[in-house]
Amino acid sequence: MDHRAAQVAAVAALAEPTRRRLYDHVVRQPGPVGRDEVAAACGVPRATVAFHLDRLVDDGLLAVHFERRTGRSGPGAGRPAKLYRRAPEPVAVSLPERHYDLAGDLLAGAVAEAEGSGERPAAALGRQAYARGRELAAADGARGREAVLRVLEAHGYEPRAGADGVTLVNCPFHRLAREHTELVCGMNLRLVEGVLDGAGADRLEARLRPLDGACCVHLVPA
Repeated sequence: MDHRAAQVAAVAALAEPTRRRLYDHVVRQPGPVGRDEVAAACGVPRATVAFHLDRLVDDGLLAVHFERRTGRSGPGAGRPAKLYRRAPEPVAVSLPERHYDLAGDLLAGAVAEAEGSGERPAAALGRQAYARGRELAAADGARGREAVLRVLEAHGYEPRAGADGVTLVNCPFHRLAREHTELVCGMNLRLVEGVLDGAGADRLEARLRPLDGACCVHLVPA
């Protein structure tokens, strides 16, 4: 199961009312809690609690922590208790797909770099976006047009090939691009250019061509 499918499955797991109630109870506690505590607090049989909590662990929504709660150690201290707490990694699903975390990372990095160098933040942002695009292509490990399409698909662009090139049907930064068009579309262009160069796709070129309901970047034959 890929990362996005796993996130969708995790969110879907919370549609079950009892599981959602148990999850809400666990994450509201100041520390890890055991099955017995959850069962008593929620009025749910312990076996049912165990099933749902372990399902939440499998889905990445809760994490497990083992601890001896008697304060003793060594022989006769008993088995460590299995305790549950909120998983450290967030789970988020948006339809259509958005990647505001990526935009935020690039924007924060650009501001920090510009403060140190004194250059325009937009210039620093373009450089950081291009470098990140190359990193995304390198992580894929393949080269050429198909590698580019795969990387862009994985990051929410929904590339669709047509007679005049490749349209990126979805903008992963839609709300930001609508409110800060010049800055965010410039970042977007440099990010896609980095992916193209990183994958060695010299037969494609990224150009700004805003379309209603689509990404501002379009891929055309070089």
